Amino acid sequence: FWLQPEKKYTGAAWYRKTIDIPEGWNEKPVFLNLERVHWESTIWINNQYLEMQNSLATPHYFDISGMLKSGINSIAIRVDNRTKDVDPGHNSHSISDHTQSNWNGITGDISLQKMGEIFFTDLAVFPDVKQKNISIRATVFNTIFGNEKITVPVSVQLKNSTQKAQKESFEFSLLPGENIVRMNFPLGEEVQFWDEFNPNVYELIAEIKTKKITDRQNVDFGFRDFEIDGTRFTINGRPVFLRGTLECTIFPKTGYPPTDVESWKKVYAAVKNHGLNHVRFHSWCPPKAAFVAADELGVYLQVECSSWANQTTQLGSGFPIDQYIWDESKRIVKAYGNHPSFLMLAYGNEPGGPLYREFLTEFVTYWKENDNRRVYTGAAGWPELPVNDFHNIPQPRIQGWGEELNSIINAEPPKTNFDWSDKVPNDGIPVVSHEIGQWRVYPNFKEIEKYDGVLKAKNFELFRESLNAHQMGHLADSFLLASGKLQALCYKADIEAALRTPGLAGFQLLDLHDFPGQGTALVGVLDPFWEEKGYISPEEYRRFCNTTVPLARLEKRIFTEGETMTAKIEVAHFGEKPLQEINPIWKLIQNKKIIAE
Repeated sequence: FWLQPEKKYTGAAWYRKTIDIPEGWNEKPVFLNLERVHWESTIWINNQYLEMQNSLATPHYFDISGMLKSGINSIAIRVDNRTKDVDPGHNSHSISDHTQSNWNGITGDISLQKMGEIFFTDLAVFPDVKQKNISIRATVFNTIFGNEKITVPVSVQLKNSTQKAQKESFEFSLLPGENIVRMNFPLGEEVQFWDEFNPNVYELIAEIKTKKITDRQNVDFGFRDFEIDGTRFTINGRPVFLRGTLECTIFPKTGYPPTDVESWKKVYAAVKNHGLNHVRFHSWCPPKAAFVAADELGVYLQVECSSWANQTTQLGSGFPIDQYIWDESKRIVKAYGNHPSFLMLAYGNEPGGPLYREFLTEFVTYWKENDNRRVYTGAAGWPELPVNDFHNIPQPRIQGWGEELNSIINAEPPKTNFDWSDKVPNDGIPVVSHEIGQWRVYPNFKEIEKYDGVLKAKNFELFRESLNAHQMGHLADSFLLASGKLQALCYKADIEAALRTPGLAGFQLLDLHDFPGQGTALVGVLDPFWEEKGYISPEEYRRFCNTTVPLARLEKRIFTEGETMTAKIEVAHFGEKPLQEINPIWKLIQNKKIIAE
């Protein structure tokens, strides 16, 4: 039971285009850019085979230099959405029918790019918050036979501000082919930092000049230090608690993720309106627009390398997925590594196989040694590796796997005097709890009409038919409201327990919005369109999930007449500034009437 496409096709599909190429292009480097492809693309230029690419996370970028002619040319692209030698895992949200659908095609930017004789192939920016400068590692390709001297003017400016651009110029001598050059650019004391409260984004523009400008590239970056302090994270020296949710490629209108910034701003607005500051992309990596929107709105992202290597495949056993993970991670960091919102990287979700620990230890070690702009963990779910910057494990939660009626929420009377201190490893590594919540709610049958795109809610239609067949159709709204109110209370209990836990670094909910796959998991207070269901508002949600949350530790929740209620009051505060001169107040309310304060 999950969302169903009106049509389903697995196999190769051909896309052809005839284009008119201007004079002179055949003498220049030319690249074909396909922003998001599902899945494998193979290219023919004028009936001449070029190559195949199969990234699920980054653009497919083909060097077609020398293959074009002036005048009419043909480009043929074969896109194949079958799982072949590379198996990321049949449940991976990068390919699974559970969520986005196994679509076939190309979305986003499709373009031919003509370059100069010398051009950038990569610009990586490494900000140093303490020194207030940036190190730039540029990869430059020289097509000229012989050494060539170039000048690289660089300008840096805070976006959407009146600050003047700061400029520096650098000179290099290039060999033929690929060259890596490094530049150091001090920016001074007026640097503006990036975080969830002040998402200041800088634009860097770099040019290559010989006798004329042969290339010009721009990248966005931000000044932020995301570091580890004991068992917690800091950003720019201030403690931060990750309040996160998952995104599992759930886009029912189209069946594929959007490549425009505004669509992602809607997602992140819903996230922040509910007091969250963090999104984990479960076993997939979003397009560039998702990073741009997160940069602008101040959302912290965990990205994964397109895989849930379990059941149908495994890590570390020499299968093709091993090399694919290495290649995919390098493509992801090259494509999106400058974005300040890109804080965390994992291979993917819940790995399987006898040798995955060895594989992931090497994976984390490599990235820690080669790129210090983010923190790394082997995988979401498990294992707890000594080399991990943080653990992403499921234990700190109210309802653990396999606990059934033995969990604290089922086996004990209601109370709030517990936390997860006994479930957090004592190895000194920060813990972000994995997929907490998963509290289900009854279907909202009024939602069916929203599915007017590629995917249809056939599962909801079956559920509604069953309810009507049992003469209870008139109770559908009541079932939704009752189960929804209970769901909200369960999420409140889960989140507050996490906030009470000393030293816990954060949590990732499954989920703020519904997960339509795996037998229909209606685990969100929002529907798959990130819209409210009517039983809890964002304002109500933020009362227990926010930068600042008052907490009360109670030995029990039910008191009888004559008893004395004793509570230990705490405050979870991870705001922009410390709380000062605060006068706490309390009220005891019964039937909307204040009986004590």
